[in-house]
Amino acid sequence: MTFAAITTAGSELASPEMVDSKTAARYIADGCLVDAKLGRVGLELEAHCHDPTDPHRRPGWQEIADILGPLAEPPGGSRVTVEPGGAVELSGPPAEGVAAAIDAMRRDQAVLRSAFADAGLGLVFLGADPLRPPKRINPGARYRAMEQFFASSRSGEAGAAMMTSTASIQVNLDAGPRAGWADRVRLAHALGPTMIAMAANSPMLRGEFTGWASTRQWVWGQMDSARCGPILGASGDDPGTDWARYALKAPVMLVHAPDATAVTHWVPFADWVDGRVLLGGRRPTLTDLEYHLTTLFPPVRPRQWLEIRYLDSVPDDFWPAIVFTLVALLDDPVAADTAAEAVEPVATAWDTAAQAGLRDRRLYAAANRCVAVAAQLAPPELGDSMQRLVDAVERGRCPGDDFSDQVIEQGIAATVAEAARCSQGGL
Repeated sequence: MTFAAITTAGSELASPEMVDSKTAARYIADGCLVDAKLGRVGLELEAHCHDPTDPHRRPGWQEIADILGPLAEPPGGSRVTVEPGGAVELSGPPAEGVAAAIDAMRRDQAVLRSAFADAGLGLVFLGADPLRPPKRINPGARYRAMEQFFASSRSGEAGAAMMTSTASIQVNLDAGPRAGWADRVRLAHALGPTMIAMAANSPMLRGEFTGWASTRQWVWGQMDSARCGPILGASGDDPGTDWARYALKAPVMLVHAPDATAVTHWVPFADWVDGRVLLGGRRPTLTDLEYHLTTLFPPVRPRQWLEIRYLDSVPDDFWPAIVFTLVALLDDPVAADTAAEAVEPVATAWDTAAQAGLRDRRLYAAANRCVAVAAQLAPPELGDSMQRLVDAVERGRCPGDDFSDQVIEQGIAATVAEAARCSQGGL
């Protein structure tokens, strides 16, 4: 388990300066995916930290550090980190199969919840903080520079909300055999809108309804598409080439000189590596390139494996089924073929999914086909969660609809406080 402010990636002197953008492109393309059999699954879950006695209050860095400092390593082996705004993340190691990954994450969640409950705090699983204004509490150099970068750009307000007010579920999957990479990456992208609609759980931001089912996805959509948009090219036939082009066009966020320093003017990485612009008085090293790749946030990111980053954080009733559905639709060959056909009409409907969710008739139809296929493959231990998801999708409801109903009935502060108290009780 790790609890620390994220600082720098290491000295810029760790490797020699790179020669040109062609060399960088080859390095990115050759290393972005690894030929492997399918089967391993890693999960990362984020939750907002709230005080149920004062849900408007944002617990501070030292307050969270005092909870996590003495915490033993969770039984499932998850690493614990703290996001810029104080959201807490569990990052599980790869497990053999999705059922094992879900079981390990459930056990680690129980340990984490207990530790926060003992301190009088609760963990709230929503895609966006519905109540508090954005504020960074993590003092790490990376996040300080990131904040400065966004403040100097057209994405300033969205960047602040992304850093400190959003929370997600990330699903990490093996890239699979090389011959299937293009189809697999295409399907991971094509599933995005349907899965976003199914998992939408962030109807509010800063104390107000936004009109979006997934405000988290709306926030990401307001970011610069060169850093946060999909990487898939026009054909999608060569994921490595697509990723290399994306990474070289993306602006440099920070440079280590030696501390993380924000780059507050637009410098594509290609301009830096080709020497058209020098940052920190030099060209980038391999260490700089590798760090640059960690500052790019597309919805599907190749990191030797596939990081799928487009799901809202959702409560316990739903997240196991949503995770299982996504994995089944990508890893089971029969389910993948059905899913590819089902989602084809909505494969690029990212904004529609974020705004309308399952109220859109095409997304509703795709989601019902997908979840029905996944339900047939689900093991018995996931039966309750899968049935809840199937029922919700059939009714055209996403997890955020339940939250919205509670807010309308009892108010936003009371609803957040209740969610934090339920977390303390392990519900």
